[in-house]
Amino acid sequence: MAKEITPSTPGYVTVHIYDQAYHLRGQNSEHIHRLADLVDSKMRAVAAQGRTVDSLRVAVLAALNLADELSQTSGVDAREGRARAAHLAEMLDEILEEEREFAS
Repeated sequence: MAKEITPSTPGYVTVHIYDQAYHLRGQNSEHIHRLADLVDSKMRAVAAQGRTVDSLRVAVLAALNLADELSQTSGVDAREGRARAAHLAEMLDEILEEEREFAS
């Protein structure tokens, strides 16, 4: 049985991305909210340009766009950029898995 996470659960932050609530673990809630806002805006931009209404496809395309932006950031070593992108992908996998467990 999945643990119930409420907005007041210590160590968790609730954010809304693409009209869905996500309960994330983290110590810096401001940073998490900024990241969530970035992902939300990127997903909305992708959805506005695309023909898909499938939120998973929109999320993947948004992630690819963000990864591309990250890889093109000046002054970032390519290896470091790939490592950071891999870390972000792992975080996305964790969030999606937590949401699947939470929805069960």
